[in-house]
Amino acid sequence: MIKLHRFGHQAEEFHLNQELIVTVEANPDTVITLATGHKIVVVESPERVADRVRLARAEIINEAVRRRREQRERELRAARTRDGEPALAAVPPATGA
Repeated sequence: MIKLHRFGHQAEEFHLNQELIVTVEANPDTVITLATGHKIVVVESPERVADRVRLARAEIINEAVRRRREQRERELRAARTRDGEPALAAVPPATGA
């Protein structure tokens, strides 16, 4: 979800699911068209909206990678314990070598 401000209504703050955004246009105000067909006029520029979408998506990817790494560490510790080896404190991150 990204945090934006509605145009008018004293710049009312709201959260928008970035996955619903179809287009962002400046007409001259910024108009966001959603997959539902609804249009929302916001204070932020199209560039700012795009930046927030990119940031939100990057956060989702980073969280998914973190969770997957933790899961692999748990699986490795469990396998080593099962095989009679001492469990590792942590698994070093993979390198691109």
